[in-house]
Amino acid sequence: MGAASSGDADLAAVGALVADPGRCRILLALDDGRALPASMLAAEAGVTPATASSHLRKLTAAGLLAVETHGRYRYYRLAGPTVARLIETLGALSPAAPIRSLRQDTRAAALRRARTCYDHLAGRLGVALMAAFLDRGWMIGGDGTFHADTADHDQLSAPGHDLDYALTPNGRDFLDEFGVDLPPRRPTVRYCVDWTEQRHHLAGGLGCGLLGRVRNLGWVRPTRGNRAVEITAAGRDGLSDTFGIDPD
Repeated sequence: MGAASSGDADLAAVGALVADPGRCRILLALDDGRALPASMLAAEAGVTPATASSHLRKLTAAGLLAVETHGRYRYYRLAGPTVARLIETLGALSPAAPIRSLRQDTRAAALRRARTCYDHLAGRLGVALMAAFLDRGWMIGGDGTFHADTADHDQLSAPGHDLDYALTPNGRDFLDEFGVDLPPRRPTVRYCVDWTEQRHHLAGGLGCGLLGRVRNLGWVRPTRGNRAVEITAAGRDGLSDTFGIDPD
């Protein structure tokens, strides 16, 4: 006989990895595309450095994380957008964790307001940007709302591809005027089902390019220790003037 053929996907192997709360917290901490050291990930997960090292070995061996060495230090990041899609899809299907402290409530509110989802914006800000593109005719193909009663379950994929959103000529003109650089060799328009808002937010090259532009303008900046982003005073004015968005 030749080489053994492969059977069905072993979902239980991945399920066992994400069944541990500490490993889930590590994956969520890296869902904004950053590379972080083990010490920071241990603090994020609320586990000892030894436990964090064990989690990181398992996640790396399974192909969910990639590791980079810089001098004496090792930095971990998600292995790619496929892993980010897994995290966001699980988030859309998972119940909300209970809030047990003011600190947790403050953090959850910040994540709902504006956060990064791998390489694009999510939360209320992310879905508001997508709504602005649709309302202004810069993009067509859907209404930006996740219709759970009529949608295919594939619509929970992230970034989505079952709805055919597309930029219009006016949309491309706007991107040129606004100074958005679209990354090469990537689909321009994709979307995720936002797990806190249950609406669509922009992913793909457009979502990545928009995040890069508003960062360069100083409209948003990262917060320490999690995926939330802070909308600056300049960002409030710019988002209102350019997109008609009230960030509050």
